[in-house]
Amino acid sequence: VLNSMNGQAVAVPAAIDTDRSQVDPAERIAALFDAHHARLFRLARRLVRPPDDPADVVQETFLRAAKAPHRVPEGPSHEEAWLVRVLINVCKDSWRHAAVRTRAAADPRTAVPDAVNPEAGIHAHTMVWQALDELSPRRRAILVLYELEGATIAGIAGMLRITPVTVRWHLMMGRREMARALGDHR
Repeated sequence: VLNSMNGQAVAVPAAIDTDRSQVDPAERIAALFDAHHARLFRLARRLVRPPDDPADVVQETFLRAAKAPHRVPEGPSHEEAWLVRVLINVCKDSWRHAAVRTRAAADPRTAVPDAVNPEAGIHAHTMVWQALDELSPRRRAILVLYELEGATIAGIAGMLRITPVTVRWHLMMGRREMARALGDHR
């Protein structure tokens, strides 16, 4: 390698990881997909709002892994945690883009009333999605992982690389914000 400062050659030791150097990146991604796609799809179904497609979010997650397979840590729990973080980041990107599109499309001079569906279940589903939309991306992800996916506090903390206390705080605040958004003012 040439030093750009003085043009002299500099010896840089090459890191050799025998386990990873012998594994074909395509095989590694295929193995990751086989091991984790079902769990990621279930999580994506709960994080993305229609008309977004959870399969697209999972596909984008694995595309990001395929771009840098060497960055995916070894071991099933580490792989899953890394993939969940990537999936949540893909969702955050999607939510940001949707928020920008919504703000750009909104015309402050005309207020369009929300359509009300007579079906109670559909109405409740819509209300929950609207309440979830009001949460920050991290808080929404923690709430969905804990309440809908059944992940443990310690598991969420490990996946998101935050402390269990922070997870519990986000759960408490997320529940309060959801109750407030749904009209429960206790």
